[in-house]
Amino acid sequence: MIPNITRGSRMAGLMVYLASTDTDKTKNAHTDPHLVAGDAAVMAWYDDGVLDHEDAVAIAKHLDQPRKLFSVEVRVKDFGWDAAKKERVHVGYKDASVWHCSLSLRAEEGALTDQQWGDIANDFVDAMGFTAASGKAQCRWAAINHGTSENGNHHIHIAVSLVREDGTKASTHGDYKRAQQTCRELEVKYGLEQLSAVYATRGYDRAEKATATRDEREMHRASLARKVRASASASATEGEFVRRARDTGMLLRPRYAKNTTDVIVGYSVAERPRPGERPIWFGGGTLASDLTLGALRQGWMDSPHAASEAAAEWNAAARNKRTVTRTGPERATPSPQVWVEYTRNATALAEQLRSVPLDDHATWAKAARDVSGAFAAWSHRLEPTPGPLAATAAELSRTAQLRAPQVHTKPVALPSIAGTAMLFLAASSKNKTAAQAALMVQLANMAHAIYQMHQQSGRTREAERIRAVVATQLKPFAATMPRPVTVGGPAQAPERGQDRNPVELGLRGLAPIRPGSAVPATAIPAKTPTGTGRESGPVLDR
Repeated sequence: MIPNITRGSRMAGLMVYLASTDTDKTKNAHTDPHLVAGDAAVMAWYDDGVLDHEDAVAIAKHLDQPRKLFSVEVRVKDFGWDAAKKERVHVGYKDASVWHCSLSLRAEEGALTDQQWGDIANDFVDAMGFTAASGKAQCRWAAINHGTSENGNHHIHIAVSLVREDGTKASTHGDYKRAQQTCRELEVKYGLEQLSAVYATRGYDRAEKATATRDEREMHRASLARKVRASASASATEGEFVRRARDTGMLLRPRYAKNTTDVIVGYSVAERPRPGERPIWFGGGTLASDLTLGALRQGWMDSPHAASEAAAEWNAAARNKRTVTRTGPERATPSPQVWVEYTRNATALAEQLRSVPLDDHATWAKAARDVSGAFAAWSHRLEPTPGPLAATAAELSRTAQLRAPQVHTKPVALPSIAGTAMLFLAASSKNKTAAQAALMVQLANMAHAIYQMHQQSGRTREAERIRAVVATQLKPFAATMPRPVTVGGPAQAPERGQDRNPVELGLRGLAPIRPGSAVPATAIPAKTPTGTGRESGPVLDR
């Protein structure tokens, strides 16, 4: 359940909007707005629930009465834009006696009854300290069921007067954080889908889904996010990322710092449009919280030369010109030694994840980002349309997206698999290979570690989602993989009673896989040239 808080000064205007069914004058107006909860007087007068314009005005007058009776002003700081200083500045105070919060469910959760919404609304205002349950005089309030929004979210609106019955002011200090915490508690109490307080993903609105269904294609944002994630995970520098992203078929354009053409502070991407259509652009941050340019740059080598190379590639992309560098590492084919080294790194990472504390969210997010990027790259290489690899990448990417990344410490140093995505993107063949199967064993092991982390942390929703996508989609795919080659020789036929495929065995019920059980033959570690930007992984042979 998602709370959204706003403040205002016109109770009558808010109530008329909430009761309106005039779609020509209001955005997201609904056909049957009705009362589901409120203070005792409101419910005594309007317990039939149905609202019209006259009712809305009368309820607003009732809610606003204490403020007018005691002539109380509730003011908050007002800010404006100083053009000379180019910053927000405090310009005075404004009236903010009306507290308004919508509570909405995800579209997939369906709808609640009026009784359920009424109970939730009463518990919510109690927890927010607006009723007599706080030990103070109550605030007057009302909750209106607005039904289902254009985006498919069933929701209610709660309007509260911040002047209590005795003329004192209700405190709203920390109301945003308190509202989130209250929603988490109410989700448990009423058996609703429990949203994570740690992770937050971008949603899709109804129009995007409807358009994708009509055109019989994947939603643009889902496709773009997967391509950006794959390209970013496969790249050692920002310039390499731009080239790889363009190779996937995306259009890219940079966002420059003001009055510059070489300082890039953001980016947008779009799928190539069909003839006669215009591209639909999405900023990196609208794809996923960990796909902003600032977040991506944390995984790339940084130097003056790399910055200049990146600016040149961005400028070429903005003009739809050919890439500046045409002999980058993305043009090379990985050698068998590279597959060996990254499989070993993946084995070491899968083992060390077992000792990462459950509350080290930054480290888990980094690991999930790398594993998701590997599956995303593999999907781009093997799947003409989104399949089990794409689904696995999307599910693991949820753990990579922290709700407030700035409050977490930096990830601890772990073996790097950042270049694993590079192997899949640069593979010369689209056929499944034994080397891919060996690497998949360890990727599955890391997915299992992430699953266990959520399960042991009590995040059953996140754990169940990972288990479901692995059991229903990735496990059947694994059954089609060739047997991995073991160290010292080719794959041997399974013994009697032994499963025919170690990859499929490892995915069964997310059972742990013994690290190091299968890697490609010819276990010769690759040398890492100086200045590659890879901390512990190999690079392509030049």
